[in-house]
Amino acid sequence: MNRPEPHEIGVGLLAALAFAGIACLPLFDDGYYLSLGVNIVMYAALCTAWTLFSGPTHYISLATAAFFGIGTYTVGIGIDTLPFWLLVAIAAVLSGFVAALVGLATLRLSGVYFVIFTLGLAELIRQIVTWVQTNFTTGIGLYVFTDFTETHIFWMLLALTAAIFLTGWAINRSRLGFAMRIIGNDETVAAHVGIDTARAKVLLFVVSGAFIGVVGAILAPRFAYIEPPSAFNPMISFQVVIMALLGGTRRLWGPLVGVIPFTIVFDAVSAQFPNHTSILMGLAFLAVVYLIPNGITGWIETAYARLRGGAAQPAGKTRWIA
Repeated sequence: MNRPEPHEIGVGLLAALAFAGIACLPLFDDGYYLSLGVNIVMYAALCTAWTLFSGPTHYISLATAAFFGIGTYTVGIGIDTLPFWLLVAIAAVLSGFVAALVGLATLRLSGVYFVIFTLGLAELIRQIVTWVQTNFTTGIGLYVFTDFTETHIFWMLLALTAAIFLTGWAINRSRLGFAMRIIGNDETVAAHVGIDTARAKVLLFVVSGAFIGVVGAILAPRFAYIEPPSAFNPMISFQVVIMALLGGTRRLWGPLVGVIPFTIVFDAVSAQFPNHTSILMGLAFLAVVYLIPNGITGWIETAYARLRGGAAQPAGKTRWIA
């Protein structure tokens, strides 16, 4: 692993100060703004975890809802008998295991085939969970009662977001990160130079899925009552993709730029038009893809390069800089 450069240390210190400032939010508000803050850090964690895999590979994964639901249901099933933190660890292992199985089966696919398969995964798991609860339990939903408050959940998600980001930063500077950048730019070339492309993609998909499962586990106490339609809601997958693409996936921190404005705007708009959420999501996706295909960060980089008289980075290239 390469040693951090001086400017990276400075950026890291600024990020740490920002992190400390954000962590103080519950001290000033415990109502609407704290609830909005929980939503923002939830999607920040999900989008950053999603970008760990989809950023360098350019594979659009819609399996987020599947891993999220696995984490949520792990806590819901075991909360009466096992400690919460043990359940969080189990959720990470189970989500990572499912990601490994899916990765081994599908990562040889590409394009729309991979997208369709990952979208169907969440629906398949939802139907299995619904069938099991309908036929072998007394009800479809699960109650999750803990002593955690909204403040506790906010702090846990914020810490998890930082952990995911640091993991991505470390991967970016490792041999795996180097291999993934080559795979993302040209997978055929990567295979020809001796990179085990399947192994690298599966490994990163497992890391991404495990983190997403942990997000679901941490949020289970917030829901109090969970059921398959909410835990495995495909809207979660679509929102994560839109936010990540809005911010830009060429940099690890790019999705964070998209999470904050999208969450705030979507929260306000969905409150005014609750019956038109799906239509709004579709319009948002089309707008992002056609108007800013490289995301906000990509647009800023292109504009900055033009101002300096340099060439903008090609859209197909992935630059993961924390």
